[in-house]
Amino acid sequence: MQESFSSFGVGLLLAVVLVYLILMAQFASFSDPFIILLAVPPGLSGVLIFLLLTGTTLNVMSLMGVVMMTGIAVSDSILIVQFVGALRREGMGLKEALTEACKVRLRPILMTTLATILGLIPMALALEPGSEQYAPLARAILGGLTVSGMVTVFLVPTAYLLIHRKRDHAPTEGRA
Repeated sequence: MQESFSSFGVGLLLAVVLVYLILMAQFASFSDPFIILLAVPPGLSGVLIFLLLTGTTLNVMSLMGVVMMTGIAVSDSILIVQFVGALRREGMGLKEALTEACKVRLRPILMTTLATILGLIPMALALEPGSEQYAPLARAILGGLTVSGMVTVFLVPTAYLLIHRKRDHAPTEGRA
């Protein structure tokens, strides 16, 4: 079990680094992938809290749930960051682009998050014989998505504003 956790930890770390590098190439930015990955730590805390509250152990199935939750949380963040970038390329200001992106992308984010949460509740309850094997996976995803879904819609736009506001003001100050 210890060996499995070690291997899984190394794999998860490599996956995060690989995702960061792919996002860095996709967005041609060092900061945007960092902003996108900010949704992962709140999700991890949600996983741990939910597993603790339900009395579920951290095992291979719950770690697989962490990987799945991470993928969903990252895709939600990508929706916001990508749309803000597209609006900014069209000439919209930073705050206006963030406001519009949050309004437009909130619905798809909430729909996918809520659909996943509601779909996993029966699995998390382990009502059928044999379903207790997959309950840790469902519980990990439920806890992580609940927290990351709520936090992502606030944290990602705020981080984007703080990081990109500095860039927007830097050239203006140099011209003055």
